[in-house]
Amino acid sequence: MVDYIGVERIQALMARVGVARLLTGLAKEIEADFLRWSQFEKSARHAIHSNVGVIELMPTADGKLYSFKYVNGHPKNTAEGLLTVTAFGVLADVNTGYPLLLSEMTYATALRTAATSALAARTLARPSCRSMALIGNGAQSEFQAIAFHAMLGIRELRVHDTDPRATDKLMRNLRAQRLPGLHIVRCDSAAAAARGADIVTTVTADKRNAVILTPDSIEPGMHVNALGGDCPGKTELHADILRRADARVFVEFEPQARIEGEIQQVEPGLAVTELSAVLTGRARGRITAQDVTIFDSVGFALEDFATLRYLYRLNREQGGVRPRIDLVPELADPKDLFSGRQAMAQRARA
Repeated sequence: MVDYIGVERIQALMARVGVARLLTGLAKEIEADFLRWSQFEKSARHAIHSNVGVIELMPTADGKLYSFKYVNGHPKNTAEGLLTVTAFGVLADVNTGYPLLLSEMTYATALRTAATSALAARTLARPSCRSMALIGNGAQSEFQAIAFHAMLGIRELRVHDTDPRATDKLMRNLRAQRLPGLHIVRCDSAAAAARGADIVTTVTADKRNAVILTPDSIEPGMHVNALGGDCPGKTELHADILRRADARVFVEFEPQARIEGEIQQVEPGLAVTELSAVLTGRARGRITAQDVTIFDSVGFALEDFATLRYLYRLNREQGGVRPRIDLVPELADPKDLFSGRQAMAQRARA
């Protein structure tokens, strides 16, 4: 039997542990895996594109555990009452090849994206940051806001979305969370939201080369989390932001970011630094208070690996009835798969 975390179970885990505490714990898990970056098998994710979206597989392994995530991105879905992004993942034992966990990863992806985003900002932004613009107020926005409030002490959140209903939803949900000291400011444009903010997080879903932020929106010392540019032909930043003389660009895994990130739209010679190099001390992050730091995040398999392992442990620690699924046959004789079928048929007839 394989451990199983479905939608109901992960909702229960978030309720028991608390979203802020879960995000903080997950960020520590992700950071720990970035610190042992060299131990992982790494590759750009495998993507199948259509004219309406993308379906991707994201695998990695550290020699002991293996994981993969199936994830889609279909911006048109919301018009049909469906989620833009859905996902599930598997954690497996490398020694036997047996799966240990089958998990939903729609909630989990929102959690790990927020945890990674806040971890990167804590590493690259100025320590004094207390205000953030959140541009794109869809399914992942609450998780981003809670992570930055918990991990960086953000106290002013400047929000904007082209769909006013998305902003209504975000403000309603955050107020229900009663996050201490958080002041939410609704803005009528992305430029207005970014104006005066210490950190700007963009997390939009439109599948095109959009210009969410223009060069005149970027101020010295700002940190930009560009999360929405995550497949070929989908970006959020004007290319000249990346070319600024005072800009320092950071990515998760450069070969993947060159294909799918914001840097897909600029010359290959643009210098970028992988986040793991900063976390391990092999490279510098922010050098001066006036630097513009940009985290060009597309999501990487290591983050899903850390998330699945964290959820596997957390699921077992929480006790109670732990859902399991008969994904792999349990046989008295591992060479006799056929008799297992016969035994099931006999039980069905009884």
